[in-house]
Amino acid sequence: MGLNDPQWGGGKSGPPDLDELWRNFNQKLESLFSGWKGGSAPSGPKTGFSLGGGLWIFIAIAFLIWLASGFYIVDASQRGVVLRFGKYIETTMPGPRWHLPYPIESAQIVDVSTVRTVEIGYRNNVKSKIPQESLMLTDDENIVDIQFAVQYIIKNPEAYLFNNRAPEDAVKQVAETAIREVVGKSKMNFVLYEGREQVADQASVLMQKILDRYKAGIAISKVTMQNAQPPEQVQAAFDDAVKANQDRERLKNEGQAYANDVVPRAAGAAARLSQEALGYKQRVIANAEGDASRFQQILTEYDKAPGVTRERMYLETMQEVLSNTNKVLVDQKKGGNLLYLPLDKLMQATTAAPAPQPDDAAAAKAPVTQDNRSRDVFRNRDREDRP
Repeated sequence: MGLNDPQWGGGKSGPPDLDELWRNFNQKLESLFSGWKGGSAPSGPKTGFSLGGGLWIFIAIAFLIWLASGFYIVDASQRGVVLRFGKYIETTMPGPRWHLPYPIESAQIVDVSTVRTVEIGYRNNVKSKIPQESLMLTDDENIVDIQFAVQYIIKNPEAYLFNNRAPEDAVKQVAETAIREVVGKSKMNFVLYEGREQVADQASVLMQKILDRYKAGIAISKVTMQNAQPPEQVQAAFDDAVKANQDRERLKNEGQAYANDVVPRAAGAAARLSQEALGYKQRVIANAEGDASRFQQILTEYDKAPGVTRERMYLETMQEVLSNTNKVLVDQKKGGNLLYLPLDKLMQATTAAPAPQPDDAAAAKAPVTQDNRSRDVFRNRDREDRP
């Protein structure tokens, strides 16, 4: 409709007639839908708002769109919570779902697989500390500065949505309460050094108990200790104390290592000397007993035949003495025929003597001279024995 159209006031100044415009629009719409049905549009002027078949079709389409608005899709990592007039009805599993459209029912999608994180004592970086959260008192009345992170997932969507107004704040407060209780029952060195993992594990168990008592629908997956140290104001003094403790432990370990080296060796030497003394004692006792027994036997034989026993003892003694020398003794004063030659010793000396080398003349002359000397002794003895 142009500006020069007569319907804009019929050539007169002033606004158009709204009733007439509405009637014309209604007639065109009814004629359009009547054409779809194969009929003819009614003619003649109409007054007021006319409700034809086209309006009912619009109502039907709007109703279908309203019904279609109740469709929703739940992913594999999500759960759907359906509410009817704000009251919990059910929890739907993954897949395409439908509920009565708004405002009768509504659905809230909750992600149950994403790991959420709450930071205690810091935000985004351990250097950006929050002292009112990180400073804690230990059992030995020392102050420690602790930053840690709590990771959790949602295990019960309806409890997560309706039992707590601010679930993340609840987790934060529960985590701070639990860690303060665990640290308050532990020593400072245990919290800072060897007991970090144990403190985190104990705090995780305590957090889960508190959240279950609150019915928060949250499962604690992990508690990570980001940093644990003394306050910055006493850091230098604490480092000196730690260094002194380390030096003490080092010296203690060195002393223990020295003791472990010296004490076993001393114990071994003492045991060896004790065994040697015991062996010497037993050997002396056995020799004394043997000598006493031999003397008793000799005394018995001496009582029976003193002369023979005395002669035998003399000969045995001389044999024992002469067996340790390689000299030849000849008795020439009495002119006897007895000649004692230690032939076994001479044979051993000859056998033990090394073979003469061509370039060692002095070593080759010695055995020859001894043999010549022995032959001369035999010849002289034979001349004396001849009549």
